Amino acid sequence: MERVCVIGAGSSGIAACQVLGARGIEFDCFETGSEIGGNWRYLNDNGMSSAYRSLHINTSRQMMEFKSFPMPARLPAYPSHFQIAEYFDDFVKHHGFRDRIRFRTEVTSVSVAPGGYSVTTRDRDTGEEISGVYRSVIVANGHHWSPRMPEPAFPGSFDGEQTHAHFYKTPERFADKKVLVLGIGNSACDIAVETSRVSARTFLAMRRGAHIMPKYLFGMPTDHLTTSPLARFAPAWLQALSVRAMLRLARGKLSDYGLPEPSHGILAAHPTVSDDLLTRLGHGDITVKPNLTRLDGAGVVFADGSREDVDVIVYCTGYKVDFPFLSSAEFPAVSSADNEVSLYRRVVDPAHPGLYFLGLIQPLGAIMPLAEAQSEWIADLISGRGVLPPVPEMKAEITSYRETLRRRYVKSKRHTLEVDFLGYQRELQEERRAGAARR
Repeated sequence: MERVCVIGAGSSGIAACQVLGARGIEFDCFETGSEIGGNWRYLNDNGMSSAYRSLHINTSRQMMEFKSFPMPARLPAYPSHFQIAEYFDDFVKHHGFRDRIRFRTEVTSVSVAPGGYSVTTRDRDTGEEISGVYRSVIVANGHHWSPRMPEPAFPGSFDGEQTHAHFYKTPERFADKKVLVLGIGNSACDIAVETSRVSARTFLAMRRGAHIMPKYLFGMPTDHLTTSPLARFAPAWLQALSVRAMLRLARGKLSDYGLPEPSHGILAAHPTVSDDLLTRLGHGDITVKPNLTRLDGAGVVFADGSREDVDVIVYCTGYKVDFPFLSSAEFPAVSSADNEVSLYRRVVDPAHPGLYFLGLIQPLGAIMPLAEAQSEWIADLISGRGVLPPVPEMKAEITSYRETLRRRYVKSKRHTLEVDFLGYQRELQEERRAGAARR
């Protein structure tokens, strides 16, 4: 009863385990797969990893590393998923809690119980189910594992193959085929670039334009700008103006490459990071198209009225926020079909004390240090070092956060969890100080 349940041993789950262990808080961590790493474990046998063979991080290692265990300097600025998984292994080994993770164990149900939460788990090898009661539950199952197909589905029928970016691993099976990639996020750009090297033809279709960021600007990783003095002290409008000017200098206008110019501000949507896309466009290896309007047998029709024959459509249309072990009736705060969640400081469900959501954010920067900071705050609350404000105050903060999102970001299911890297860190620090003062 006094133990804490941690669901998932991906990057956020192991951050929670490290902080709880350091605070002397007993915990059980349940992981569906055989290894740690979650999304960063290529071909993870938990069946939920979206990593493809060539994947590298889009935030530099200095931005991504845990404060409690920095990445070794021998790693490149943008390590591969293999190197990141090895780093996570070393992190767990260094802090010595691997034996407290129950692998091949799936959490099937979490429900409210007297004094805490009843958690039911299933052994994936034997099928045995066990239930226990925990005073607190930390949900860290990730939000990039449940594919979202186009909503609503495109009208018409298609004779070829339709798949989601979640299932993409290597480009070989697209050799000599006509491939349509739908989307303009990071995965869409990577997949379009890779398939264009082997396909008969690759199309890249999108609903709207996006700001394409290179991995390096002026010889330094671009995301270092998010922790620069400009990002720390300048107002948002000046940050946006400065980044736009630097991008224009570094790569010119996107329309020069055949891409639509974005209609939104540079900090009004999650950035797309790609060094290769513009080169492949410049080579004529990728053809840009507007959004689809309908499927048409052996091909598709686009919004400009053009039609192309294609063999495969790869939908890079994002992911659903999904908690299959939580009843939507019992936990409505995290059950929105539109990915909107009602959590105080993106972590706490005001209606369910002791239930915490870790890493359920989409930062302009790396998620790992923020999950580590969230874990410290959660540990404050579990240990009694911190106290939450009254429920009306928490609900008011949730409303204010949503209004801020609507004012700043493009309206889409992709931008319901956005936070600024530095701003959110400060928010958590201020909350921890306020929580200590409430004791």
